[in-house]
Amino acid sequence: MYRFLLTPRWWAINVFLLLAIPFCIFMGSWQLGRFEGRVQEHRTAGEQAVADRKAAPRPLDRLLPVDKVTSGKRATATGRYGKQLLVPNRELDGRRGFYVLTMLRTDGGRALPVVRGWLPGDADPAKAPAAPAGEVTVTGALQASESPGAAGGLPVGQTAAISTASLVNLVPYDVYDAWVTLDRADGGMKAVPATAPQGSGLDLKAFQNLGYTGEWFVFAGFTVFMWFRLLRREVEFRRDAELGLVTAGADSGPAAAESVATAGSPGGGAGETAGPQATAGESPARTAGT
Repeated sequence: MYRFLLTPRWWAINVFLLLAIPFCIFMGSWQLGRFEGRVQEHRTAGEQAVADRKAAPRPLDRLLPVDKVTSGKRATATGRYGKQLLVPNRELDGRRGFYVLTMLRTDGGRALPVVRGWLPGDADPAKAPAAPAGEVTVTGALQASESPGAAGGLPVGQTAAISTASLVNLVPYDVYDAWVTLDRADGGMKAVPATAPQGSGLDLKAFQNLGYTGEWFVFAGFTVFMWFRLLRREVEFRRDAELGLVTAGADSGPAAAESVATAGSPGGGAGETAGPQATAGESPARTAGT
């Protein structure tokens, strides 16, 4: 009954099945591993953030450039405050407000963007307290430069993002490719907490990996389902052929049975040649008239 499994057609089907299932399982396991890795990375980033808040600050130059390892670590820098900017439309504790961003000019000549604190409401220079005068030493969490925001539409003295690419056009000196948010805000403002490094959280990509995992495992199950369905149809066809319900030809199978049934129907094959008008020669009426 199952000797048809040794035919070339079924050899091809079986080989495809044996290759497809391990491939789907491998791809599903790989996507699941990526999701678990992102979960672990998110957990590690949270633990690292707690440890960074308790760690002793290190000089700024020793922590640059900013990456996933150094982002959030406490840095210290010394200089004099220079130009002050406002960063509007920033939320903190569910309230909308703005950052007070002041450039700290270091001894090296470059300026470090320092978020001195957050204030509620619309960005207003009159609300922002003036920066301390003289030489100061700041301590805060190191953060990577943000993506540049919209260049236009903001009043003078405001910037949409804390981005080096944007700030170099607003201040007359070189800018570090990083910024610092103070541990303790000054001037009655509220301190801005550090954010996790980009790409280390449970973002949309992480849940896409989880979705792809399910898809690959579903593909594996669907492949097995289709193989059993083809096998059942083949067995049913050959059983009907043994009972004489269908004609089994040299290339027998469900498709061949359909062709045989079509050929034997009243509207197809030899059936179309039968009838009174199929006789060669003149019609009976014309013969009778001669």
